[in-house]
Amino acid sequence: MTNPLLDTLALPRFGDIRPDQIAPALDQALADHRAVVSRIVANRPTDFADAWLPLERADTAIAGIWSAVTHLQAVADTPELRAAYAAGQARLVENHLQVMQNQALYEVLVALTKTAGFEARPDADRAAVEHLIRDFKLSGVALAPEGRDRFAAISVELSQLSTAFGNAVLDATDAWFEHVEDEAILAGLSDADRAMFAQTAKAKGLDGWVVTLQMPSVNAVLTFAEDRGLRERVYAASGTRASDQGPHAGQFDNSGRIADILERRREGARLLGFADPVAWSLATKMASDASAVLTFLRDLAARAKPAAEREMATLADYAASHLGIADLQPWDVAYVAERMRQALYSVDEQAVRAHFPVERVLAGWERLLERLFGVLLIARPDVAVYHPDAFYYDVADEEGAVFAGVYLDLHARAGKRGGAWMAQARPRLNDGNIQRVPVAYLVCNFAPKTDGNPALLSHKEVVTFLHETGHCLHHLFTQVDRPGIAGVSGFEWDAIELPSQLMEDFAWDRDVLRGMSGHYRTGAPLPDALFEKLLAARHFLSGMFVVRQVEFALFDLLLHLGTLGGDPMAVIEAVRNEVAVVRPPAWHRFPHAFTHIFAGGYASGYYSYLWAEVLAADGFQRFAEAGLIDRRVARMFRDEVLSRGASRPAAESFRAFRGRDADPAAMLARHGLTPNAR
Repeated sequence: MTNPLLDTLALPRFGDIRPDQIAPALDQALADHRAVVSRIVANRPTDFADAWLPLERADTAIAGIWSAVTHLQAVADTPELRAAYAAGQARLVENHLQVMQNQALYEVLVALTKTAGFEARPDADRAAVEHLIRDFKLSGVALAPEGRDRFAAISVELSQLSTAFGNAVLDATDAWFEHVEDEAILAGLSDADRAMFAQTAKAKGLDGWVVTLQMPSVNAVLTFAEDRGLRERVYAASGTRASDQGPHAGQFDNSGRIADILERRREGARLLGFADPVAWSLATKMASDASAVLTFLRDLAARAKPAAEREMATLADYAASHLGIADLQPWDVAYVAERMRQALYSVDEQAVRAHFPVERVLAGWERLLERLFGVLLIARPDVAVYHPDAFYYDVADEEGAVFAGVYLDLHARAGKRGGAWMAQARPRLNDGNIQRVPVAYLVCNFAPKTDGNPALLSHKEVVTFLHETGHCLHHLFTQVDRPGIAGVSGFEWDAIELPSQLMEDFAWDRDVLRGMSGHYRTGAPLPDALFEKLLAARHFLSGMFVVRQVEFALFDLLLHLGTLGGDPMAVIEAVRNEVAVVRPPAWHRFPHAFTHIFAGGYASGYYSYLWAEVLAADGFQRFAEAGLIDRRVARMFRDEVLSRGASRPAAESFRAFRGRDADPAAMLARHGLTPNAR
């Protein structure tokens, strides 16, 4: 097999993959897929083995190619790869729509559900077919020919626009930097942060230090830099990325793409008979309608905003009385908050970071997964990776039997998309003689190690790492043999954060944190006194955090509902008038880099973080009630939620685990919005 992308039953051969191999690999996979569809349509089979399995195998082959390409484009972008990715993505969307609008194939699957043997099939088999039939309808299979053609064209255009949106954000992020020659400008920043800036300067052939818009750099400056001008410049450059404002005004501007994306989403929704893109989105989610989501968000805002307003007023008072900042601005908020947190709780963020070198965090992470789920992580240095930062683990049970695998890629670098995420590398397969374990990518953007300085994580970054671990476990623990509904695939999007947010709360346990810590100089675990300070500060500015999340979610929902018009800046200002306590300047362009909804899967669904948090917070209480590290509860969570995928509704899986529906009180307590919450 000369093209490594076609070897989809093995792990990706990253060292052999070249951009010019993408088109030929898709040529073959798409031809095979079309041949499968043609045979099914011609033969009209009525049994599962002939009507379903060939289609699933062809889909899985394409997914195997594209998961490797998508991952490389996200973590090791080059102009050649980007061009090949964009061309391939357009072809895949076109092929997908041709299949999903194939009336004859749809009729074969509907007929399959009416056969005598279908009801006797396992739950996962029936759910997989039923999900696909639903997706046929949501792809326009029932439309008249001209409507189908228009819907297909819209889908291709949306894919292209989303890719271009994300590329513009990446390019804008990489384009800006500030060369610092006077070290005094970096006052307040740690030695590790300065070393990171010095290493970036060296890579650019410059003396001194270079500040960038990579998230570790932005967070360090906004949180610790004493130089207010530096904070403002970084805030302005980050907050105007890919827009008509800021240091690269107009160069990467996403304004037109946002308008085009919204127009096409609205047209697509209308073609399918939905009132708006929100109704279209909610057709596959837990929430019943937009009214239910808006009520949920506004109720949460009503509970959180009074606390947020008090917190903002306290920050402003502290800034004026202790730091000489009479006019608190958005680029001051994180800095003032950190100084105030130190004053109130004696939490020194640099002292916390010193206890979380990434190697210690990983060792503690392995122990946690072993204690909780009985799994072993076995490093595999022989597995090909795409960058020296990345490495691979086999995931085994306590008898050593490998049942999954995971790639880790933890550090920020140029050409790598920002943020943190989990993605599927390979699905679980159990198809005749073919058996393959599920494999995931776990990606973060932590500050890298530098010459003489280890990579140190903040407590917030430890929380992020456990969050993505929850997503990984959802994929790795699946027992569903139908890839389209296994793990996170097909799972209701507003429940998708249940495992991830539940895992976050383990980062607030003393023993778990001590097990993931070890001072980078002495090896000493996180001291109890420092842990108590972290715990005491857990709800510090929690109200502000909640209303910020509500702001994002309301903006997403109201923009797609269209009730406030289609100008994203007008909508974000209206939402801020309703819920925000931090008001950015008029030149700020938050929507233009909001990749979650314009280049990701959260369109009309950003509320999912808060919606799923109700499930996660109450689900975590089941662990807490059992003493936290409890194998029996972990096994139940694994069996009833993680292993089931979308083989049954998420609400049923949660009830099977918790014994009842979720109680919202746990989520409010998680943010300190109920009396006596800690």
